[in-house]
Amino acid sequence: MTTAAFIPAAIGVLLTAEPRAKAAAARALAADWRAGRLAAPTLAAPTTATPADGGAAALPLRPARPERPVLLPPARMPKRGRGGSVASRVRLLHALAHIEFNAIDLAVDMAARFGAEIDADETVCRRFVDDWVGIADDEARHFGLVADRLEALGAAYGDLPAHDGLWEAAMATAHDMTGRLAVVPMVLEARGLDVTPDMIRRLDDFGDTASADALRVIYRDEVGHVAAGLRWLTHVAAARGTTARALFHDRVRRLFPGRVKPPFNADARARAGMVPEDYEPLAEMRTGEAREEKDARPHAR
Repeated sequence: MTTAAFIPAAIGVLLTAEPRAKAAAARALAADWRAGRLAAPTLAAPTTATPADGGAAALPLRPARPERPVLLPPARMPKRGRGGSVASRVRLLHALAHIEFNAIDLAVDMAARFGAEIDADETVCRRFVDDWVGIADDEARHFGLVADRLEALGAAYGDLPAHDGLWEAAMATAHDMTGRLAVVPMVLEARGLDVTPDMIRRLDDFGDTASADALRVIYRDEVGHVAAGLRWLTHVAAARGTTARALFHDRVRRLFPGRVKPPFNADARARAGMVPEDYEPLAEMRTGEAREEKDARPHAR
């Protein structure tokens, strides 16, 4: 069977702007990978890499985006509301659609950017790509579920403003595989485990069972996504002679600009393999304060 390089195929997903088309491209990428039609990512010299080389240095720093939604700073975003009215449910679902849309690119970028870096053993590299291509497939499916619910309520993704915080996290960790593993699945997706059950309960209470069912699918799958982040951070930590917890705390404090917010869904996090000692210490201070403290005491470690 003739195989194509993985990186150009991943770039094709990242540079697809139209939301439904991006989701379809991600699902096609996953199908091609699983069928053996794509070769594993390879390392290439950063100064010479091109898409045809199959090297991660050719990946775009920013994926293509549609003209809408308009992106605002997070502080200017309107409140989502509780979901009691149709307009409130549209705001809630639109915010979720934006998260899932960005999550497609985050997972594809993870597989492509770090798939050759994760380990010298190609078999291990393929398992890493297996995980993140599978997650990209999940996120594309999730986007479709939420976009369908928006359309059923007379709205569409792009109708409301959104923010760029998720991709800003990707840009901050583009140089650091362990930082990406720590921040994206183990902070941002783990936050979804904390807040989604209440959203499901509210949607059920307001009689929107179809939207609640879509969130139930997302919630179930997110446990596996967080677990994948922890599994691969543990793999890298072992190779470096440290622990996943030590790497997690260090990278979040250095690279995540916000705060790891309680309350935590300890049960769901436990199903993903996380224990309170992993995340509770990070809620004790803003991570920006941790960076300022480190800058003030440059020799402290």
